[in-house]
Amino acid sequence: FTGDFHAIGAANNLLAAMIDNHIFQGNALKIDTRKITWRRCVDMNDRQLRNIVCGLGGKTNGMPREDGFDITVASEVMAVLCLSADIDDLKARLARIIIGYNTDDQPVTAGDLNAHGAMAALLKDALKPNLVQTLEGTPAFIHGGPFANIAHGCNSIMATRMALKLGEYAVTEAGFGADLGAEKFIDIKCRMAGLKPSAVVIVATVRALKHHGGVSKAHLGEENLEALEKGLPNLLQHVGNITTVFGLPAVVAINRFPTDTEAELQLIADKCRELHVNVALSEVWAKGGEGGVELAKEVVRLCEQPSNLQYAYHLESSI
Repeated sequence: FTGDFHAIGAANNLLAAMIDNHIFQGNALKIDTRKITWRRCVDMNDRQLRNIVCGLGGKTNGMPREDGFDITVASEVMAVLCLSADIDDLKARLARIIIGYNTDDQPVTAGDLNAHGAMAALLKDALKPNLVQTLEGTPAFIHGGPFANIAHGCNSIMATRMALKLGEYAVTEAGFGADLGAEKFIDIKCRMAGLKPSAVVIVATVRALKHHGGVSKAHLGEENLEALEKGLPNLLQHVGNITTVFGLPAVVAINRFPTDTEAELQLIADKCRELHVNVALSEVWAKGGEGGVELAKEVVRLCEQPSNLQYAYHLESSI
């Protein structure tokens, strides 16, 4: 909403244009047009553009080659922006982007094309976190959004560090579940930025757990303790990963729906307590901040407990 996505798309496509212009002007880097990995991007889901042939129209319109478009949030520029500590770090990371390979199968980078400076200039304002507020006046940063299925799925390091400087508690989201979002948040973002989370909130719903237990969407509003118990191992595995693999205290937040029954909520609470993890109801969607007081109190309690952050793997480990 501030133009950040447009800037990221412009920087991405500037690099794409410089690749093709370099090839058109003589290709001093001997870029193999069959091995270009950098794609253009557009902030629109358009499957017709996923794979294209570009450079058609004769000699003056470039060298024909296969190309394609990704959506903007899937651009490596988005991931680079969110992992950068400052403008100098941004330039260095942009320079290391591999755009493809030359005829000797050696990688060619954005730095080889001298594209990183111009890309950073387009991103100089997008690099700054965006301060907004909730409906109740709570300050929040909205900054960046790399896809968790192909990138690290977290907001920017700069926004998180700024939040930690400006408040007593900073809450940040790691998208795509505890097995993907939280893992990348801890193993990539926290490791790179030197962040040490004090506690983890694992969000779940009764409906989703019953769906894991085999209930169809049409019947998720009906009490079904048997299906809920079948689906609970999914949640409990997430809980175990956070507390035992990463060594962090956790609370399970149940995003409550009107159709949830007391028996279903109690079953989840009982199973989580077997792993020494509490459950707190979240009714923020219906009651605003008041609906999150129970959860907030548990998070504050956990933040006062000792934690032993550890990573799932060592950087020196082999693939």
